[in-house]
Amino acid sequence: MVALIVGMLLCVGLALAVVALVAVPARRQGRQVLTPRGEEVVSQARERTQDALDKTGEVLTATKDRVTESVASASPKTPEPESAPASSAASPSATGPSDAVRKAS
Repeated sequence: MVALIVGMLLCVGLALAVVALVAVPARRQGRQVLTPRGEEVVSQARERTQDALDKTGEVLTATKDRVTESVASASPKTPEPESAPASSAASPSATGPSDAVRKAS
């Protein structure tokens, strides 16, 4: 498994080296890395990403507001008195029969 991961990292490193050897000198000489169509695709992708981020921010804000409202409305207005510990009727006892057995007999 380690050999597979190391091999993949080497391949990625080699690919980055090849791109750097080709793209960096071309960019320094003033040539475009992308074609005009590629530049258009990148700009459209940026616009769609920004739109998605804006919508996600709106949804997150609305959800936060709803959760805050529901928590505020669900919280009791006056403190409730503390209840006694759970009784044996609420949970079956290990020493006695359950309510269902008592009713059946």
